[in-house]
Amino acid sequence: MDRLGDLDIFARIVAARSMSAAGRDLGLSPAVISKRMRRLEERLGVRLIQRTTRQLALTEVGKGFHERVVAILASVEEAEAWASSGAAEARGLLRVSAPTSFGRMHIAPHLVRFLDAEPHVSVELALSDGFVDVVGEGFDLAIRIADLSDSSLIAKKLAPNHRLLVATPGYLASHGTPSTLADLAGHTLLVHGTPEWRLEGPDGPETVRIASPLRTNSSEVVREAVIAGAGIALRSTWDVGPELQTGALVRVLPAWRSSSRVAIHAVYPSRRHLEQKTRAFIGFLEGLYGATPYWDAGLAL
Repeated sequence: MDRLGDLDIFARIVAARSMSAAGRDLGLSPAVISKRMRRLEERLGVRLIQRTTRQLALTEVGKGFHERVVAILASVEEAEAWASSGAAEARGLLRVSAPTSFGRMHIAPHLVRFLDAEPHVSVELALSDGFVDVVGEGFDLAIRIADLSDSSLIAKKLAPNHRLLVATPGYLASHGTPSTLADLAGHTLLVHGTPEWRLEGPDGPETVRIASPLRTNSSEVVREAVIAGAGIALRSTWDVGPELQTGALVRVLPAWRSSSRVAIHAVYPSRRHLEQKTRAFIGFLEGLYGATPYWDAGLAL
C-alpha cells in the first residue's frame, strides 16, 4: 500500500483546493484521486475533507492532519535532496519577494556575500508589503512575517519575530509610563494598517483598539515617528533592535507582546524538485540569522 503516495495526494488536493486539479498535476484521473482519498480516510477512520458540489473544505481533523503531512513530506524531500545535492549546482536567476523594511534592512545588505558564494546565481529582489502570489507571479520564494499555520505553501522558519511595545524615554518622561493595558487609552498610539493590537500577556490574549492621530499605510513612517518621540508603537525587534540596544527606545508594558505564532519564514510553492539556487538561498539566510538573530543580541526577551 502506497501510504506516502496517499499523503502526497492529500497534500496536493489541499494545495489545489480541487481533486480534479490535483489529478491533473499528478497525471491521475479524478476517479483514481477520489479512490485514493477514500482509502486514506477509511484507513484513518476519520473524515479529512468535506466535499460539496462547489468546493472542498478541511475538517478540524483534516487541518491538523494536513499540518503534519506537509512537515513529513517536506522532511522526505529534504532527505532526498541531501542525498543528491552533491551533484547539484546552484545557478540561474533567483526571484525573491520580501517585505519592504525587512528586505531593505536584513536581506539587501547581505546579498553580496551570497552572490560571492554562488557565482552562477543572480538575484532579483522585489520588495512589497503585500502578500504576493508566489506561484502566479513566478517567484522562487518569498519571505513572510506571519502566522502561516493555514498556508498551502511550504514554509521554512528562519527566525523568531518578537514584536514589543516601545517608546522613547523622552516621550515617557513627558506623558508618563503606562502600567496596565488600560493606561494605553491615555497615550498616543502609533499604528499602520489595522487599527488594533492583538497582544498576549499575563491575562491571556487581549485586543487593544487604537484611535491614532497618525494614519499611514507605511510601517517605516510609524518607525520614524516612534523614534522621534511621537508616541508608543508595536514594533519588531528586527526593526528597532539597535535602538533598544542603545536605549534610544525602551520597552513599554514588557509583560505584553504580539502573538508568538508569528515568525519569519521562507515560503515556496513545492517541495518537489526544489532548485538548488532556492535551497542555497534558504540555507544562507538560516546561517545568517540563526536561532538568536543578530538584531536580538543583548536584548532581554
